[in-house]
Amino acid sequence: MVRWEPGAKDRLQTAAIALFLERGYEETTVQDIAAEAGLTERTFFRHYADKREVLFNGGDSYRAVFVDAIRAAPAGRTPFELVTAALVAAEDFFSPERRPWSRKRQRVIDANPALQEREARKRATLGDALDAALVERGVPEPEARLTAEVGAAVFTTAFRQWLAEDEQRPLDEIELELLARLRALMPVGAPA
Repeated sequence: MVRWEPGAKDRLQTAAIALFLERGYEETTVQDIAAEAGLTERTFFRHYADKREVLFNGGDSYRAVFVDAIRAAPAGRTPFELVTAALVAAEDFFSPERRPWSRKRQRVIDANPALQEREARKRATLGDALDAALVERGVPEPEARLTAEVGAAVFTTAFRQWLAEDEQRPLDEIELELLARLRALMPVGAPA
């Protein structure tokens, strides 16, 4: 095997997802993934702590997109407008090029209860990150928490729609549609 070759992390990720889909997550070992990628286990562990991290790597980057958008929003925005800016910014992370990988990743997660639990924790940390960013912008509690939870729920719902095999719209378009539908559920005169 080659001692060092560029693109090792991507090759490991591609090999892992293919094996997870073919054999199942539990039946696939790190050794299998490394061999499929033409690399060593040592190389695998240089890039990932364990095989779960192939699916969950990048959580900090993912949350940072949302938080950075809230921080960068102009002054005077309502909490709902701040979360809307964060949701729209997610399109930068979840680009159309990422959709095929995300669809495969979700199929693996949906087939494994332990991975589903990990995915739920990841989404919960998004709510926490949104809450903290809103508080940092001066939004009081419990308004910050409520708005953050709504934002996380809208993202989760939009993301599921974005993953649908027949869906072609960008993520931000789906999120904005869901936000409009949410506003339509509020009585006239309710704060936005």
